[in-house]
Amino acid sequence: MKKLILGMAAMALLLTSCNQDQPENLNETAQDNVDMSDFYAYTDYTANDAMKAAEGKKTCYSMQHLNEMLNKNDKLYKKMYDIEHNTRSNLAKSANAQKGKPGSGGGGGTPPPVTDNLGVISIPVVVTVVYSNSQENISDAQINSQIAVLNKDFRATNGDKSNVPSEFAGLVADSEIQFTLAGVRRYSNSTAQWGTNDAVKGQYPPVTPSSTLNIWVCNIGGGILGYAQFPGGPASTDGVVIGPNYFGNTGYVSAPFDKGRTATHEIGHYLNLRHIWGDGRCQQDDFVADTPSSDGPNYGCPSYPTVNCRSTDMTMNYMDYTNDSCMYMFSNGQKERLRTIFMSGGPRESMAN
Repeated sequence: MKKLILGMAAMALLLTSCNQDQPENLNETAQDNVDMSDFYAYTDYTANDAMKAAEGKKTCYSMQHLNEMLNKNDKLYKKMYDIEHNTRSNLAKSANAQKGKPGSGGGGGTPPPVTDNLGVISIPVVVTVVYSNSQENISDAQINSQIAVLNKDFRATNGDKSNVPSEFAGLVADSEIQFTLAGVRRYSNSTAQWGTNDAVKGQYPPVTPSSTLNIWVCNIGGGILGYAQFPGGPASTDGVVIGPNYFGNTGYVSAPFDKGRTATHEIGHYLNLRHIWGDGRCQQDDFVADTPSSDGPNYGCPSYPTVNCRSTDMTMNYMDYTNDSCMYMFSNGQKERLRTIFMSGGPRESMAN
């Protein structure tokens, strides 16, 4: 009997230890029926992507930057998990939410409609221009042109949205996000290339990042157009970095990335949108139901239809890698996803007005 009691005690201790090893939010997930089984944070950015940048093809460095931040900060994965859980939980609260994986992917399905009662959210923007020559010291007119592009793209008032094929025309979304220029800071610096390790942010820290979108305009180098920090990262580096010749649609701009869509794309990441191919081929999703699955980025101006993973790629989506003149929409599912970060418990809740 004594052996039996000791054995039972040991088993109880083992079970207790195992339960303590589980992430805190697993019990929460079971209670609110939010399926997190497909969540990922690390992405498959490879050396091939760097080669694409060197070849002059559109390359966003946000995913590699995210991988590096995850390696440096062992608490970031948990924060991003919790943010994703909150996003899916908010989506699941909709009266018409889908069963199964509320708020997660699906590739070409219909996302659950969400009512957030937030109205139009106006985000103040501080632009920090860091230049080593007169070209990089972009004009106020160029900066203002970028703000205008953002407002047209995020409010779906851009004229080129009429180019969206009928297959996706019903999915074009007004995100009800708009931007106002809150200030411009200018700094002369002899640094020719700032790279992607947030050095420019360290030298010129962000202004009130909890309530303001900070954009640093500087020469990144390596053919990289820009990169953004996803929600959950440290406040000291929160924001977006973009090359001066990829910012706005007038002045010192370089075709074919001369229509201000680099900022639209990177701010999409800042608002928690992934690339439409999920950065993991057909098996990995962008957590948005109405963006069809894809096996990788599209470049240039692809013909329609471009078919991958047994579905037509939404190549005209801002979260692909196509030329500026060939991307002109966010989807309804992307709108619903990005707006959850402004809801209760969201990482950018303080920005909602």
